[in-house]
Amino acid sequence: MKDWEKTLINPSQSIVEAMRIIDRSALQIALVVDEQTKLLGVVTDGDIRRGILNGVQLDQPVTKIMAGKFTSAQETSSKEEIIALMKGKGLNQLPLLDEEGHVVNLKVLVDLINVPKTDNEVVLMAGGLGNRLKPLTNDCPKPMLTLNDKPILEIILENLIQQGFKKFYVSVNYKAEMIEKYFGKGTKWDVKISYLKEKKTMGTAGALGLLPKRPREPLIVMNADLLTKINCRQLLDFHNTHKALATMCVRDYRFQVPFGVVNIDQYRLCGIDEKPTHHFFVNAGIYVLSPDALGFIPKGKAYDMTELFQDLIKFDHEAIAFPVREYWLDIGRFDDYEKANSEYQRVFERNNPKL
Repeated sequence: MKDWEKTLINPSQSIVEAMRIIDRSALQIALVVDEQTKLLGVVTDGDIRRGILNGVQLDQPVTKIMAGKFTSAQETSSKEEIIALMKGKGLNQLPLLDEEGHVVNLKVLVDLINVPKTDNEVVLMAGGLGNRLKPLTNDCPKPMLTLNDKPILEIILENLIQQGFKKFYVSVNYKAEMIEKYFGKGTKWDVKISYLKEKKTMGTAGALGLLPKRPREPLIVMNADLLTKINCRQLLDFHNTHKALATMCVRDYRFQVPFGVVNIDQYRLCGIDEKPTHHFFVNAGIYVLSPDALGFIPKGKAYDMTELFQDLIKFDHEAIAFPVREYWLDIGRFDDYEKANSEYQRVFERNNPKL
């Protein structure tokens, strides 16, 4: 089977199966076809995440989220024509069809041209006190707690390096010397690491005011106590596609009330919801900030990311949500740390290349 044939999915299959196809394939797309491989629609990672935000259930047919209007090219198109069409439309993938609309190939832009490593910088927020994990953090900053003998911060760093990121800032405060001694300037990983040294607690965004200069490209900001397989390339594409000033990663969070919830108007009983499930999107601690968004961050003051997004919303700037559907765990409490230790090898080491 050719690689592009692995992206084919029939319209009755579920969104979950489309997710598996996209995640397994380096082509990062699913092509919805009928029994004769006639192209009916396309599904990308962005389509799936928009579906999640709109409340679509993942066991529903892929047709619920597929793009029925898509761009394609004829199988006889030249390489130059294909590249021009993809660049003009801002596409990373382009299906090639025969005269009757059947899929005969799939072209990917990175295979047609040389794409450089990303110039986007990453800030890893590692200055917290880790109070909820004491006494483990009495002598060790939380990002240096280990999973299978590897610091959490190193796991985050290596995951981002595998995605092509090379320029990092690490904000440090509590026991900063341990982090700086271990990571140095990043030579061991063939990357550049600089440090934002907080003299006092700066909040979850205040340390960005210590950046030596404003970046030219959107900046990724990530808490350094997260265990996640998020694809930050897709995150950046989502941010840029929507021309956002700021993007917040969110997680789908549900909880079930273990009792019947009674609805009352004064003394009158209006109804009973038996053990209802509530659904929210919660902050996942990962962000993309366009350069202009940094202008809202005060210099030398404590300032949280939630304040930044509230200020952007107040002034009608484009602030958007990116749903994280990959593995994600916030290591904030003892039970989270125990869970991370039990799941780390399965999620991060099995079938993952060593750096």
